[in-house]
Amino acid sequence: MATFGTLSDRLTETFRNLRTKGKLTPADVDGTVREIRRALLDADVALVVVKEFTAKVRERALGDEVSKALNPAQQVVQIVNEELIEILGGQQRRLQFAKTAPTVIMLAGLQGSGKTTFAGKLAKQLEKEGHTPLLVACDLQRPNAVNQLQVVAQQAGAAIYAPEPGNGVGNPVQVARDGVEVARRQQHDVVIVDTAGRLGVDAELMKQASDIRKAIDPDEVLFVIDAMIGQDAVNTAKAFQDGVDFTGVVLSKLDGDARGGAALSVASVTGRPIIFASTGEGLDDLEAFHPDRMASRILDLGDILTLIEQAQQAFDEEEARKVAEKLATESFTLEDFLDQLQQMKKMGSMKKMLGMLPGMGQMKQQLDQFDDREIDRTEAIIRSMTPAERRNAKILNGSRRLRIARGSGVTVTEVNQLVQRFEQAAKMMKTVARGGVPSIPGMGSLGGKPGASSKRGNKQKAVSGSRSGNPAKRAAENAGLAASAPSAPTGSGFGLGGGGGAAQPSEADLAEIQKLFGKG
Repeated sequence: MATFGTLSDRLTETFRNLRTKGKLTPADVDGTVREIRRALLDADVALVVVKEFTAKVRERALGDEVSKALNPAQQVVQIVNEELIEILGGQQRRLQFAKTAPTVIMLAGLQGSGKTTFAGKLAKQLEKEGHTPLLVACDLQRPNAVNQLQVVAQQAGAAIYAPEPGNGVGNPVQVARDGVEVARRQQHDVVIVDTAGRLGVDAELMKQASDIRKAIDPDEVLFVIDAMIGQDAVNTAKAFQDGVDFTGVVLSKLDGDARGGAALSVASVTGRPIIFASTGEGLDDLEAFHPDRMASRILDLGDILTLIEQAQQAFDEEEARKVAEKLATESFTLEDFLDQLQQMKKMGSMKKMLGMLPGMGQMKQQLDQFDDREIDRTEAIIRSMTPAERRNAKILNGSRRLRIARGSGVTVTEVNQLVQRFEQAAKMMKTVARGGVPSIPGMGSLGGKPGASSKRGNKQKAVSGSRSGNPAKRAAENAGLAASAPSAPTGSGFGLGGGGGAAQPSEADLAEIQKLFGKG
């Protein structure tokens, strides 16, 4: 996640230095804790939180659970992970719905924190879950705030109650009260009340928010905070807690490039859980906040569960079953490949999804260079083929590939690379669908140790080398053989290099992937 990128890099580097040590001395622990403290402070985490966090890590790292561990370095990483989960709130907290509809949700926060956009995102998510939300426009102060909420509601496909034009006209407390009554009459089971913000905390803002809360008695008061505002996030959160009190926190703009560590402090300082995280500008870019998964992302341990959940939402179960059958019978075509690409696009940014894989922090440069439009170019190439060519890639001769390249605005080389990647991807997916372990170009088999090769492969290499008794001639002949041998394609099917140092998926991860192909 972009906001915590620097913090993640610093912590990962600190733990990498630990892994070279077979046994940890008190000096090693102190040095590690000192680096963690610097990383957290540089990321704008509140000082009181940093002190408490590092004290707990140091105490546990010097205890028996590390000194008696087979791998002390991994044990320290586990301790940091567990303590990170604690300061992020511990357990996941979901929205609490009223026993008798409608459930009233009030949004509070400073101007520009993203309340109005979040209102639309929440409405759209609740619609998907079968609810009938009603948005209520109570921000009658900010210019065009009512119009903005109307546009967002239309995009989200949600109903809206906006009797006042805003721009300084109307009574927000009365609108909020009437909005709840309208929702009750029209049988909306959720009311989302968008309130006004200010550029800074002041008495007028707090009084208006407090009056609205008293008038509607909300079931949830969500404090929306910009993850990019730095140390002031803690002071703002405290001020809203004292003036209005809130039941949960929403982190917005987590896709930004700020240090964002202040967001880590909010749950710990206020004692209120983080419920949602906004990860982009689109109305679908909203995630339920899981402290354990966020901690894993920060420590570059990946977030496979969220990735699988997004895949399950985007992929049709019946379609996945058909694809699994085609893979098993080796009848997977470019047409099927195109369908899968289109379903992957529904999941959102490919760069964001790849960032959820374990160890991808080590490939940050490749991820930054990755262009999501590559999928669009791939789609254009396949669409430039005839139905017969999509169903049977073997008939793609030179003249056909030239025609496809011209039709899609790419080079023949790019068409050749696509066909080659398709064949590799089909083989890998077929292996996974049958319960096997795929071999990724540039990385070897995921099931074996990095760098390990079979005896048979070693034997073949030995036989294929020069047998000349002249050392100079033998070296020259071996060099010629290496130059003429076809090179293995480097990188994955999405243009990323495959470094051997990347973390390997566990058996549980592979089992979940197999479920996506209908074999679970």
